[in-house]
Amino acid sequence: MGGIFMSKQEKIAVLEAIRRRYQKASRQQKKVILDEFCATCQYHRKHAIRLLQRRRKPQRGQVGRKAIYGSSEFMLALKRIWLASDQMCSKRLKATLPLWLPHYAQAFEPLTAMTYTQLLKVSAATMDRLIKPVRLKHPRGLSGTKPGTWLKNQIPIRTNHWDVTKPGFVEADTLAHCGNSLEGDFVWSLTLTDILLGWTESRAIWNKGARDVLTQIKDIESRIPFKLRGFDCDNGSEFLNHHLFRYFATKKEYVQFTRSRPYAQNDNPHVEQKNWAHIRQLFGYDRIERLETVALMNDLYANEWSHYQNHFCPNLKLKTKKRINSKYQKRYESPKTPYQRVIESPLIAPTTKNQLKSLHERLNPFTLKRTIENKLKTIFQLITVTSNVRQRI
Repeated sequence: MGGIFMSKQEKIAVLEAIRRRYQKASRQQKKVILDEFCATCQYHRKHAIRLLQRRRKPQRGQVGRKAIYGSSEFMLALKRIWLASDQMCSKRLKATLPLWLPHYAQAFEPLTAMTYTQLLKVSAATMDRLIKPVRLKHPRGLSGTKPGTWLKNQIPIRTNHWDVTKPGFVEADTLAHCGNSLEGDFVWSLTLTDILLGWTESRAIWNKGARDVLTQIKDIESRIPFKLRGFDCDNGSEFLNHHLFRYFATKKEYVQFTRSRPYAQNDNPHVEQKNWAHIRQLFGYDRIERLETVALMNDLYANEWSHYQNHFCPNLKLKTKKRINSKYQKRYESPKTPYQRVIESPLIAPTTKNQLKSLHERLNPFTLKRTIENKLKTIFQLITVTSNVRQRI
């Protein structure tokens, strides 16, 4: 039996048009409808019967239980805190919410009791799923570490494991704000991280000079809430110099000064991972070549940025690492802020803890974030002016 050619969509339309009529028809009427359907669509008779007898499934709503965290107030609050906390991963964000929520009403508007409870109750996996559509991707930059040849025999390579049950053993690193070229003069960032507490301080220096590095290390040492017991760095010339070696060698309280193996970046993992979280997220990969920006960056680093990161940004610490065949199985401790670890440490003086508690009570993470953004605008205005002048030249 011949028939005209029909597309798949046209056959479906014909099927939907006659299915209900076929199912309600008598036996003789079904035979006529079936003959007509087979001739029109060129179907085998048995296949046509199965199509016409098939019941159309009713339209169903969303499968599963009703969404718990679907309210607009919940999503708005979660997104605001996630963005204000510099887009933390869900596990850290879970530990951040109890610290930030008490300040939310002061920064925005009061939350309902239900939303407040839901924000404290929501799991890390659920937050990851809710935030996934708005996550951002970022590029990578250049490395500016040049080997320092002085004093390599005097400064030993760290081959033993420090006593990480005590605070004060820090790793140090520098990061270049050079843009796409390491030539010329520009700003560097110096970062120190305590291995046990995770307490991190950053400072800006001009051209990675040895004297400037020493000056900023002294300033950081005067502000951290623990005594310096060990200092480990890479093999860059900003660290392997007589100024820093003499400073640690002549201190009354012994500080173990060590260096990593050449070209072994993983020897300083604690500070290397801060390059993104503490520096690149703040200043990105732009070239900063104005000397005036050093003082502005240090004002931001030493005040708002230090308080923001150390008091309100939890981080993860590796608890165990086990090799199983060709893979590593890692277990992490519960996320905590460096401030929380300082308060829990029995080796920190009570007077220091009381001073930190008093400071912590006066801080508001949302206020700190707004101040950081305002100071960044001033700094990036100088960077933009310099970039425009260079392009005209």
